[in-house]
Amino acid sequence: MSAATINPHEAAHFGALAADWWDPHGSSAMLHKLNPVRLSYIRDQIDAHWHVDARERYALAGRAALDVGCGAGLLAEPLARMGAKVTGVDAAPENIAAAQGHAAGQGLSISYFAGELAALPPSTFDLVTSMEVVEHVTDPAAFIGELAARLAPGGLMILSTPNRTMLSKLLLVEAAEHVGAVPRGTHDWDQFLKPEELTKLLEGAGLEVVDRTGLSPSPAKSFKLGGSEALNYLVAARWPG
Repeated sequence: MSAATINPHEAAHFGALAADWWDPHGSSAMLHKLNPVRLSYIRDQIDAHWHVDARERYALAGRAALDVGCGAGLLAEPLARMGAKVTGVDAAPENIAAAQGHAAGQGLSISYFAGELAALPPSTFDLVTSMEVVEHVTDPAAFIGELAARLAPGGLMILSTPNRTMLSKLLLVEAAEHVGAVPRGTHDWDQFLKPEELTKLLEGAGLEVVDRTGLSPSPAKSFKLGGSEALNYLVAARWPG
């Protein structure tokens, strides 16, 4: 595994936001609103995949989880609280430093690495997640291949990404960045993947998509699962059989 997928300009952009990552009212405020909705989907898929009781607090006990493009740990920490042995990897060293500091303050033991996914020590994981990352890499097919190479037999992969539609261009790129809802330069609409494109990449890596759902704005809760995939969507995949 030697594919280089990090875009250094993207890494620098997100690294510059590291100190503000855990501020729910700062530059990462949108991520704080998205995170509970993503977690709800991830938990539902975990329960369905491993037949876990929805009331079980430690749904990932005894399992290893990998979060790729982990930022400062917004998803890695809840996965650790679910009982997983968590590894987080991010392109920006500044993010990893912020993640390590925050996890230590929470009393959580999470292994964090900065750099290419391919540079991680050889190992596979029961759960592989990557939220809003595939649209930022230099080679999406190679990146998906690297994720698949880390997925253990019987494992579960969950991804989220914006859809490449005129609505996402208008709202996620032009409007959101104009009003400061997300930092300028965060999104390149041309890099967004349509669901059928991401499915093709996953199938090309040998995986099968077992679930997909939209992630859309909600007046009551900021964001909701289901309904339109025009702005953003989540995908769950596994090895066939």
